[in-house]
Amino acid sequence: MVKKEHLSHVNAKGDPTMVDVSSKVPTRRSAWARSKVIMTDAIVAQIKNNDIHTKKGPVFHTAIIAGVMGAKKTSELIPFCHPLSLEDCAIEITREDKSIIIDCRVITTGKTGVEMEAMTGASVAALTLYDMCKALSHDIRLQETLLMEKKGGKRDFRR
Repeated sequence: MVKKEHLSHVNAKGDPTMVDVSSKVPTRRSAWARSKVIMTDAIVAQIKNNDIHTKKGPVFHTAIIAGVMGAKKTSELIPFCHPLSLEDCAIEITREDKSIIIDCRVITTGKTGVEMEAMTGASVAALTLYDMCKALSHDIRLQETLLMEKKGGKRDFRR
């Protein structure tokens, strides 16, 4: 079990708190997150020209837009995330057999990292894929969302 004093969003009294970043110097921060969505054979068969076209519109293109919008709204969804001005957010969707891979890369110059924004962007894009394809099948699995890399701040990370 992790001790309370090691959690950045818990103060000395054990209460939830936002991390004070006021004394930090802004630096370039980047993060890359990946979500994996497992589709059925029937849905994969619908992929033409690197997208699935449904009555709701082009699935992958819509997921890209939703993912960017989600990344930009992270601080409204996750209670202690600082509002950040994102300088870049790019979503890429690729297919590996029955898996749809969503990569979200985010960059900012700031006092705190953008890993939550990258993971939110990838997750929202995955949820959008589910929403737009559920009429074809409910047997869609949102398998995982992983932080692949973060740069800037105290510690860099690479999976």
